[in-house]
Amino acid sequence: MLPAVAVAAVAVAAVVAVAVAVAVAVAVAVPALRHRLVRSALRRAGGRYRRRLEALGSDVRLSQERRLRRLLGTGTGTAGGERGAAGRGAGRGSVPWLPLSPCASPGRLGGVPGAASPGAGSLLYLDALGAAFPRALARRGTALLHWTPGCPRAPAGWPLPTLYCTPAPAGALPSRAAALRVQLLFALRQRALHVLEAGLAAELHDALVALRTEWPQLAQELALGRLSPQPGLPEGLRAECARGFEGIAMRLWPQLEVVVLRTAHGTERLYCDSLRQADCQGLPFYCPFYQVGGGESLLGVNLWPAEPVTRFLLCPDWAFCEFLPCPANKEPRTVLLDELWEGREYGLVVTAQPGEYRCRTGEVLRVAGFHKQCPMVEPVRRESHTLSVRGESIPEEQFCQSLCRALRMWPGARLIDYVCVESSLLGDSSGPCAPHYEVFMELQGLRDLSEGQRYKLDQCLQEDFPVYKSFRFKGSIGPLRLHLVRPGTFTRLREALGSPLPMPRVLHEEQLLRLIQGSVVS
Repeated sequence: MLPAVAVAAVAVAAVVAVAVAVAVAVAVAVPALRHRLVRSALRRAGGRYRRRLEALGSDVRLSQERRLRRLLGTGTGTAGGERGAAGRGAGRGSVPWLPLSPCASPGRLGGVPGAASPGAGSLLYLDALGAAFPRALARRGTALLHWTPGCPRAPAGWPLPTLYCTPAPAGALPSRAAALRVQLLFALRQRALHVLEAGLAAELHDALVALRTEWPQLAQELALGRLSPQPGLPEGLRAECARGFEGIAMRLWPQLEVVVLRTAHGTERLYCDSLRQADCQGLPFYCPFYQVGGGESLLGVNLWPAEPVTRFLLCPDWAFCEFLPCPANKEPRTVLLDELWEGREYGLVVTAQPGEYRCRTGEVLRVAGFHKQCPMVEPVRRESHTLSVRGESIPEEQFCQSLCRALRMWPGARLIDYVCVESSLLGDSSGPCAPHYEVFMELQGLRDLSEGQRYKLDQCLQEDFPVYKSFRFKGSIGPLRLHLVRPGTFTRLREALGSPLPMPRVLHEEQLLRLIQGSVVS
């Protein structure tokens, strides 16, 4: 028989153990329960807003008239006259070439000023993502890889911050490389990830490049527990990285369902293609928002996360939109949201907030279809991003197509990145030759190019652009010069840009030019 004191002590210890176990269970359960409750509420709100959007799409013309009234601050009695001045008749006949002024981002991705409700875009995102991938909204199941120095911008799912396993302060570090590296470490700690999210495709690309080049050091840091001890994780990381990096995302995070990219079109397509072919092989890519003006004005949303082709629904209650048919006539006249034709391309003109009327964005869109009366569009190119040394105006998207065609003639070569420079920026270093382009490329599979291979790109440009060929024949444009740079050059170039913006394909700053010239190896 145990003494009474000993029995009491054992009983107290048992009670304490039970109390501690209950406290731990409650501490774990309460955040999880709170996450589920908030997620459920946000899903319901997103569903309600989606139904409202469906109703607005049943009469696009009326929805746009109401939007324009709010922008102009007019009453219902004058709306028709104001609309005629801004969008119809004589007022629509000529479009002033105005830059799209920076717009505030109310509610952080909540929509353009005056939109129906703050956070509308993110509510629609959460609803669409949860419907297509139910586990994607799990607590701490999303890793964010996004650099936001000095100007923190919320992630796509900002109304539900418990989605993210990566701490918000990590993105605000002054160094882009350091921010992405810290966020990658937090992502590697969470093996039960369902979503990889990045602001730019280039950010996810560079984070996974860091994994390729630094995985022994990353495994060492995780083993030492500088974040927190992770038994078993470093060995698994080392084993998977040692097997190679094709499909590495699915192997490191077996429950991964989707890659979310805030910006995946334009110059970011090159990185998307690279990720799909290698590190993120087998994963769907979802770009939820269509934004203009440096990502500040939200104009459309992608409601179909699981579909392979990205299409954005232009929301009639978020901005007043006009469209210039492409190619433009001598006297361009805009058409409105309810006057578009499927399959055609249009330049976008936006009135997004008071004081910013009929701003030409430089975006060219293709109408891919309709959801009720709302057009679904695909971004095609930016009119303002062109190469021109003699007025020949080669769009950067078409230049990239010519470059990729030339690349197929170089056996074993794979394009990692590239940038173009017009010889006027080179000054005396360009020599006494005629104005020309210089192209700096990072390739995989080739260390040098013969003169014949280098000429292939100039030849492709001549075949694809008759005006360029004519100037080359006359000698008023000199032969294109091609340079190979060492690995990692473009990662450093993106760091030097100093802001999380899409990679420019035409350099206009001497500082950036000097950086890339110092990395030429051939």
